[in-house]
Amino acid sequence: MPGARLTQEERRRIAVGMAEGLGYGEIARQLARPTSTVTREIARNGGPSGYRAESAQRATTQRSRRGRPAPQRTRDGGVSQADGRDPAAVQEFAAQLAELLVHTGLPRMVARVLTCLYVTDSGSLTSAELVQRLQVSPASVSKAIGYLEGQALVRRERFEQGEHGRRERYVIDDDIWYQAMLASARRNAMLAEFARNGAELLGPATPAGARLDTAAVFLQHTGEDLVRAVQRRRDEEAAQEAVRESAQSVGAE
Repeated sequence: MPGARLTQEERRRIAVGMAEGLGYGEIARQLARPTSTVTREIARNGGPSGYRAESAQRATTQRSRRGRPAPQRTRDGGVSQADGRDPAAVQEFAAQLAELLVHTGLPRMVARVLTCLYVTDSGSLTSAELVQRLQVSPASVSKAIGYLEGQALVRRERFEQGEHGRRERYVIDDDIWYQAMLASARRNAMLAEFARNGAELLGPATPAGARLDTAAVFLQHTGEDLVRAVQRRRDEEAAQEAVRESAQSVGAE
């Protein structure tokens, strides 16, 4: 039943569904479970390419024996009971989100830092706060931040902190997914140009050259389509925001 723990039989059916190429939504419908339950189960237990029913069952049994770890408490806007949220549930969600990001190709530490910033209400943390929350070294945080800055997913802000002088915090903007999609489009454009150069080098009339030329055209067009889709969505959001502001202005009068 929805809300109850997955059974071993349900895990077996998830594995069978994935082997048959079914989507998460279809598997969830067959189990009469929310799609989020299936997504979370797969992400926590090997991902799309590594999910095994038996391994997932063993891992779940071990986690239940250990019990949930106590959530870390910080002074940087961390979740508390007073927020009306379950700290342990938020911590578990963050771990699952990081795991999903790893399966999209992000390095694990980068995924953990990005997730930590994203689920923080302020959207910003210092290096020391990230070190405390993730229980990793400052060097690991620095390397992950460098990667995220290179992708335009985070930025640095300097601020005064009393006797400690000027310090830096790392900020994640609300338009992170917009920036991520544009970064993907830029990568497509770079790959398209490289493939086009390769096609010219090998000769467009040769099988290898034709293959690279086809790849170049595909990457160029999908990149351009992605930019247009992102910009269209941004325009829609701007229009919706204008309508909301107009309605609030009328209400205030």
